[in-house]
Amino acid sequence: MSRKAAVRAAGRAADAAQGVRQSARHLERSAGAVESSADRSTELAADRTVLAAERTYAAWVRTGLASLASGVGARALLARVAPAWFGGFTGSVLILFSAFCFGAAVWRELRAVRPPPIPDTRRLPGWLLMGVNGFLILVDAVALVGIWARAG
Repeated sequence: MSRKAAVRAAGRAADAAQGVRQSARHLERSAGAVESSADRSTELAADRTVLAAERTYAAWVRTGLASLASGVGARALLARVAPAWFGGFTGSVLILFSAFCFGAAVWRELRAVRPPPIPDTRRLPGWLLMGVNGFLILVDAVALVGIWARAG
């Protein structure tokens, strides 16, 4: 091999080595960007989990309120078409279901699993949930007493 050919071959090898180094740097930057993107996606998924749990809590409370209103209205609605005990029984079942919904709402929200990573979204405070739903259960109890006190 001539000296000129050897110099050309060495130059091509140096160019190839430079290309490999540039590719390695580019790959390292790309891997860092992908890892950062995956971490952020995981954090956003944790936030969505918190918000989904709050929607579930709201659905339980909404169902409980509808059941409470139905229980109070059932007695009045059924008073003219059915015996008084039937209206009281129907209202009682609906109000007891309402109390169950309020209790289940707090129970599900407070025992929700917190998967890693820690979400950016803050959860509703447990004392607030227990206070509000405890009051609603008290309203259920008063409505239940009111149904049977007026039945007699």
